[in-house]
Amino acid sequence: MNRELRFGMSRLNTLFVAALMLINVSPGLSCKKDNSMTPEVVPAEKITYLKFQQSSANQLSVTSSGAYEYVLTTNGTDPYILIEPLYKLNSSENIVLSFEYQSTKSLGFLQVFLGAPISEDRSCKGSAVLASTGWSVYSIDLGEYIRKYSWGKTGDFMRLDFGTEAGITVKVRNMQLRARNAEEIAQAKAREDKIAADLLLETGLKKYLSTGYNSQITEVKVEAASIGIKGNYSGNGSFSLAEVTPYNQLTQTAKFQNVTSLNSPSFSVVVERFVTRDGYKYDRALSKWLIIKAGSTTDEVVSHARYADEISASRNLPAQKPTGRKGLGGYGASRGFQTDLDDLQISSATVNVAFTDFMYLNSRANAIEHTYGGKTYYFDQAKVAALDKTFQTAFSKNIVVAAIILVQKASQCADPEIGKLLQHPDYTSEGIYTMPNMTNAASFNCYAAALDFLANRYCRADNSYGRIHHWIMHNEVDAGLTWTNMGNTPMLVYLDTYYKSMRLCYNLARKYDANSEVFASFTHSWTSAVESKYYSTKDMLSALQDYCKAEGDFQWALAYHPYPENLFEPKTWNDVRAVFSMNTPLITFKNLEVLDAWIKKPENRYKNTQKRTVWLSENGTNSKSYSDQDLKEQAAGFAYTWKKLKTLDGIDAFQWHNWIDNRMEDGLRIGLRRFPDDSADPGGRKPVWFVYQAADTDQEDRIFDPYKSVIGINNWNEIIHSVQE
Repeated sequence: MNRELRFGMSRLNTLFVAALMLINVSPGLSCKKDNSMTPEVVPAEKITYLKFQQSSANQLSVTSSGAYEYVLTTNGTDPYILIEPLYKLNSSENIVLSFEYQSTKSLGFLQVFLGAPISEDRSCKGSAVLASTGWSVYSIDLGEYIRKYSWGKTGDFMRLDFGTEAGITVKVRNMQLRARNAEEIAQAKAREDKIAADLLLETGLKKYLSTGYNSQITEVKVEAASIGIKGNYSGNGSFSLAEVTPYNQLTQTAKFQNVTSLNSPSFSVVVERFVTRDGYKYDRALSKWLIIKAGSTTDEVVSHARYADEISASRNLPAQKPTGRKGLGGYGASRGFQTDLDDLQISSATVNVAFTDFMYLNSRANAIEHTYGGKTYYFDQAKVAALDKTFQTAFSKNIVVAAIILVQKASQCADPEIGKLLQHPDYTSEGIYTMPNMTNAASFNCYAAALDFLANRYCRADNSYGRIHHWIMHNEVDAGLTWTNMGNTPMLVYLDTYYKSMRLCYNLARKYDANSEVFASFTHSWTSAVESKYYSTKDMLSALQDYCKAEGDFQWALAYHPYPENLFEPKTWNDVRAVFSMNTPLITFKNLEVLDAWIKKPENRYKNTQKRTVWLSENGTNSKSYSDQDLKEQAAGFAYTWKKLKTLDGIDAFQWHNWIDNRMEDGLRIGLRRFPDDSADPGGRKPVWFVYQAADTDQEDRIFDPYKSVIGINNWNEIIHSVQE
């Protein structure tokens, strides 16, 4: 996918059809797909093949081409078909759905629904059905789902969803439910073991975060060459200060290795900042510190751990805030229309940085060397130069920039060896990006080196390459399976890793720039999860706050994406699931008052005193077509949003996405400008462009007021609402 485009758009079909319920996959449930596995041979007379119910096809043309053989052609973005109901009880052993297929093009995924009823939580989403000119085998292990929902009775049925793209022809034959083969049995056992391990880790994390310890670390201060740590402990026994690196798990450590003996209940210890550890020159500013009581076989944790409270910055960079609230999302200097930066008075922007697209493990021609942890890594000079141009252009316009840090899955990394290091070990194939792997020293050092390279280059006093002011960590983590994938993982286990990634970037960036903030990225979910009942934005933010209370606060911020409930529908004032309550299912443009009220609560402030920064870092309204009415409704949607924003001072900036309509966004026309290849007006400014331009100028009311009639109001104050607790 073009990295200049919105990274959230491939989820559009399910977002607007299912009200942001992508796939409701519980931790502990998974489905396994294999395109090449050959099932065990079963005599043909003992196989019960499944038939399609051809009359049920949706956005799919179906013809029968032989016994149990069909030709399917997708003709819309939601192609699906039912399988005829079971006419007899399904054997408990037959839990793998398998078929042979040919396909003119790869399908994004196959999703299997176990009916009745048909609902997202009764579905299993497999990975891509790969293009194939010969007959290939596709299999999905539905065992966990079949057992959970007691599926398989006479009359039960399935629905198969064939991706989200029109114009693909797939031949399917010999569809059946069969028993697991030896490899699938082993895979199922591995999944069960992972589920057990995740639940054990989740239990340990919950206990750790909820425990009230009598001992505590009160301060961790990082200087250029040393780290000062203060704290106190109580009780009898032998106490030590223990260090935990990000690639070690505190709650699963029996005996701590890196310890310093404590001889006074109230202590102040100074340690060297840099040490050689696990083969690398390690910066202990990235560690967290706790107090332990020594035991013969197991050490007892007697305090919460604490990260650095203060890091001495090596460079004196001025703090910078946007001069206004208008921004652009996914900005790039190569996208053209650069006059928009001035014409629209842009003062903030986000830039997508998938560093795995230009990072290498070994020396190569035309590469920039960067040594970190005693190891040298290499970055493609041409691609870095393109980033330089983007950051330099933004800096020259006094634009505050947040870099969106993205880690590609291994198969898409420029260097396969980097991919092996950085793809999370629990990554599953439905993920567009991966959570970074920080489970071992080599992977951790590689990830830290990439962040250090970026911070060192774009946080300079001379600003010679431009500047990164802030860091948005990954994309839409409440939709973790899709956007920042580390498998079907309990929320707290997932959040623990995300929190470590945020802390790592924060501590590395603050080494150069004392004003850097890291942003947590979320969809417009609030209490209603977009993929799994375990991942909602409000729950994740609550867990993040628990970590900060336990391990010391840091200046994280919020990058929220409050698109309308239906991304295709600009009339956001009609959103049904966006209500004026702190427990609203969604926060969209309609009820931004909720986000404003939440961020201002004392308990949500940085150290309970300073309001955290909030950027609406990816959002916009859509024009369903280029008809006058659709363009007018798109503009009205923004006018409505902006007039609401003017009363909400808890929200600091708004980055419009997408700047320019793009063919890769599943039919959306969400830009301020038309498609660059539009036949009538290539890249032409849409009415919403002029509304965006007028915002916060003396022309605002003249340009905005005609849209009141589209919204159905007489006065702008009619759109402002109070929030119920």
